[in-house]
Amino acid sequence: MDDEVFNRPADVLVVDDNLPNRELMRMHLTSAGYEVRDAPDGPTALALIQERPPDLVLLDIMMPGMSGYEVCHRLRELPHGRLLPVLMVTSLSGTDDKAAAADAGADDFISKPVLALELLVRVRSLLRIKRLTDQLDGAETCVVALAKALEARDPYTEGHSQRVSLIAAKLSESVGMSAPDQEALTLAGLLHDVGKIGINDSTLWRPGPLDERQWRLMRQHPIIGVEICKPLHSLQRQLLAIRHHHERWDGRGYPDGLSGEDIPLGARVIAVADTWDALTSDRPYRARLPCDRALEVLRRGSGTQWDARMVECFLAGYPHIIREAVTLSEMTRPVPVQAAG
Repeated sequence: MDDEVFNRPADVLVVDDNLPNRELMRMHLTSAGYEVRDAPDGPTALALIQERPPDLVLLDIMMPGMSGYEVCHRLRELPHGRLLPVLMVTSLSGTDDKAAAADAGADDFISKPVLALELLVRVRSLLRIKRLTDQLDGAETCVVALAKALEARDPYTEGHSQRVSLIAAKLSESVGMSAPDQEALTLAGLLHDVGKIGINDSTLWRPGPLDERQWRLMRQHPIIGVEICKPLHSLQRQLLAIRHHHERWDGRGYPDGLSGEDIPLGARVIAVADTWDALTSDRPYRARLPCDRALEVLRRGSGTQWDARMVECFLAGYPHIIREAVTLSEMTRPVPVQAAG
């Protein structure tokens, strides 16, 4: 499955002090066509990364001597480690543990017992993002890193842009956009909220409704995002989607009050992807909605808030479109694959 991402078998480094766990991960990854190396501890892993950087690191947190958190911190200081995807694996599952993983620099977090399908979907999703960032120049990768760092500060938004990116890529495929446009929207999804770096924390993390002053500030984030990305040549195709992803079909959106077909097609794709992930994620002011209720919200807003054709395509292909962006156990509840230890 990774041939379409790298045109070669992707190299995954599995780091775990427990041999049965490493063998279990190796079995699942090699069966999907990945090349797998493994390390029994943090120092060995860091030496292997310095010798030959992998495409992704699957990192256990609870290890003696050097924890996964410390390994991740040190990895990020290596010349090729800043944007290396790290998927942390642990028996811990609390919000504080996820926040600690994000603070250490992890890109995603998966709990034991590991679900085989969930593992492969998350690995493939992180590798797709890596392929995009590998194609960018130094300045562009800094903007991507900035976007990831911004949302990693808040456990409620951690991973949001990555999920929007994956949903947008699938939805753009469903509506018949070209392969280059699909790839452009994958990157636009990663960057759509980068402008929130210019919004103060008290507004971003307010646990209740925003007042009018705060709403005026919040409505500036698409404009700020465009100003951040505009100087970079390779991000020109993403600017319209970033600026207009909060426009509404009926003209009541922001920042420019565009309506109907005047809203760029890519922005209409991002709008649906962004809304879906927001509705189905926990926020400080509300719990996530069940999938059936989130789908009903999209149906009710079709033709007023969102492009009706875009909503129709999303609803028609919904399980496939969101498959790589949500926890598979919440969709299909497969039998967990037990990890040792």
